[in-house]
Amino acid sequence: MELQTIWFFLWGLLWAVFFMTSGFDFGIGTIYPFAGKTDTDRRTMLNAIGPLWDGNEVWLITAGGVTFAAFPLVYATMFSALYTPLMLILFALIFRGVAIHFRSKIDTPAWKKVWDFLIFIGSFFPALLFGVAFANIFQGIPFDDQGVYHGNTLRLLNPYGLLGGLLFVLLFIVHGANWMAIRSSGVLQARMVLISQRAWLVLVPVAVIFLIASYFATDLYANYFQYPVLFFVTLVNVAALLSIRYFVHKKTYFKAWFASAVTIVLCTFFGIIGLFPALFPSSMNPDWHLTAFNASSSPLTLKIMLAVVLVFIPIVICYQIWAYHMFKNPVTQEDLDMEEAY
Repeated sequence: MELQTIWFFLWGLLWAVFFMTSGFDFGIGTIYPFAGKTDTDRRTMLNAIGPLWDGNEVWLITAGGVTFAAFPLVYATMFSALYTPLMLILFALIFRGVAIHFRSKIDTPAWKKVWDFLIFIGSFFPALLFGVAFANIFQGIPFDDQGVYHGNTLRLLNPYGLLGGLLFVLLFIVHGANWMAIRSSGVLQARMVLISQRAWLVLVPVAVIFLIASYFATDLYANYFQYPVLFFVTLVNVAALLSIRYFVHKKTYFKAWFASAVTIVLCTFFGIIGLFPALFPSSMNPDWHLTAFNASSSPLTLKIMLAVVLVFIPIVICYQIWAYHMFKNPVTQEDLDMEEAY
């Protein structure tokens, strides 16, 4: 039981880290066609995420791999029930990756316009669909005791699901604008600061509405009411969210970005804590919930995986910290003139 519990929260942590790291490049891609007024602006935005975005997506592969290896029944049911949105996310990510690399290969407006559109689509829709998917998981997915999904893709686009999608998009926009405030200067930096401030003003009421809606649409608060000390996580989350605006106002943009990163992680854990022990709850019958205890791999598998994770995950984290440190300075014209620039 202890192994299953450990892996449940490791599973949640990996998804949270993915949203934290990829969140800012999704956010930058979402505001890309609107904030990038000139070709130089857009190239600056691409080069701000260029060395990092593909490394960030390693966490998606890790989270999916852990779902498959630690909780195979959850993997089978989840990727069956959410097949269409997950495939849309996959294709969007593929097109975005190609677009980032191909955009500057030919210097014509028509060529760049096509890839710019795909960068936006490949950033906005994954952000939206991940939010929709996790919001639906929070309120329960209609599947039976055989794991057969009783619904369609449009059923996932319910009000609570769309509210979750909107929340994710706004979180990522603020996160991305804060990263661009770090990695840009002059007029573009001022524009990013303004986007961060305005998106934050929309994010706060949406987050409040989502918290209220979660009380009526889900059972997430059951664990919190049973163990009130867990509300401390939500309080820290609120503090992190409010501090974003404070740090932006003080022009300490790295602290603002870090605060938005913490906000994303704790927003994810708000749901993970509320779900426990269910990983994939059924809205049709609570007895059909797939939990950390009835859907996990064997204890031996979990032990071997835990040993691997304890060795290699810190290495990956250290590498990414080093990479972020290497690319922490604003993008300059000299960077854009380099042959390998985007």
